[in-house]
Amino acid sequence: MSANSVTTDFNAAAPGVRPSLPELLTPNLVTAGTLVDLPLHQLLAQGIRALVLDVDRTLLPRRGTELPEPVEVWLRRAQQTLPLHLFSNNPSRSRIGHVAEQLGVEFTTSASKPRRGPLRRVLANLDLPAPQVAIVGDRLFTDVLGGNRLGLYTVLVKPVAPDGQPCRHDHWQRLEIRLAQLAGTNLH
Repeated sequence: MSANSVTTDFNAAAPGVRPSLPELLTPNLVTAGTLVDLPLHQLLAQGIRALVLDVDRTLLPRRGTELPEPVEVWLRRAQQTLPLHLFSNNPSRSRIGHVAEQLGVEFTTSASKPRRGPLRRVLANLDLPAPQVAIVGDRLFTDVLGGNRLGLYTVLVKPVAPDGQPCRHDHWQRLEIRLAQLAGTNLH
């Protein structure tokens, strides 16, 4: 395991057993940094065969339209091994489509995370079972919650700044982590 990541002991509830809110808000993996600090080898070792990636503040900085160079390098390396799908609540097909076009990948806008329907369609298109797909994002109440509702491997990363480093102004993520902790989630 990388020094920049922490693995949690979250296991999806048994079939037919409804997971608790703390379980639904617990990512399988929390990185200490951004997407670029996520070790691909660790995902592959977990049996991950595809990535569903949030866009805003995971791939692109706030209000940004261009991928930071370290993010683009990471994505290109990931593409050599895994299919990627961009999955965003953002309604802008032009903004998200621009990033998807740069990478040559499929994308979903207006995803309504944490709703399951759009994510189920992505899983059907990938033709993979949920546990073999990782969803990576910077938000607990959209990315992690949505992924956990379907049994995906969930990864929480720090929001990205224009230089590809962690954003120092991650107020939303800090608020969500605090709320999740109040709900009983064990996050560091």
